[in-house]
Amino acid sequence: MDLMTQLLAQDLTKSYTVPNGPPLEVLSGVTLSLQAGESAAILGPSGSGKSTLLAILGTLDRPTAGSLQLADVQPLQLPEPQLALFRSRHIGFVFQDHHLLPQCTVLENVLIPLLADGKPGKEDLQRARLLLKRVGLDERQDYRPSQLSGGQRQRVAIARAMVRQPTLLLADEPTGDLDRTTAETIAQVLVEMQQADDTMLIVVTHSLSLANRLQQRYELDQGKLQRMFDG
Repeated sequence: MDLMTQLLAQDLTKSYTVPNGPPLEVLSGVTLSLQAGESAAILGPSGSGKSTLLAILGTLDRPTAGSLQLADVQPLQLPEPQLALFRSRHIGFVFQDHHLLPQCTVLENVLIPLLADGKPGKEDLQRARLLLKRVGLDERQDYRPSQLSGGQRQRVAIARAMVRQPTLLLADEPTGDLDRTTAETIAQVLVEMQQADDTMLIVVTHSLSLANRLQQRYELDQGKLQRMFDG
């Protein structure tokens, strides 16, 4: 892998056993590479395998065949405890549903990824507060999620995903449940945060508006990933 290439997925295939029938192939030879600071959008119809691909890139699922290399490591070859540690340190996730803990404050929710290392320290708190300021929620750090709008909750989720300065940020339909104006705001925040930390960003989306904010655009259809070019 080139020194500048931080993510390399090669020939990823994912299939499922079907009773009394041939295997159901969801991904077929998917190859994707990104360098530090690059971003990519993956579009495609529902059921095309976009979320499955994102789960494999995030090491939450394993391919039937193919390889994945991230930050000079082949994480899917690691035993589960080491894989979980690698994932927590190198990969951030933003989902359509923010998955915030309702009993925790905004600040506590942002700090959750750091709890695996023990009690967050002074620098961790400073990092979390800086991120909340960057997403425009520094004055709401003591609020509970129920006191926030949908767009504000998604901004907290972005800050939480970035708190460990991940190598790779994965977002699955991050604007899917938001109105157009709020979705544009979240798209802008997501890209600004990614660029500020030189993180790689991959977004699965149905939104062309969000996809057009990213450097590369791909379409996943019938298990195959194809690069989309302007014009």
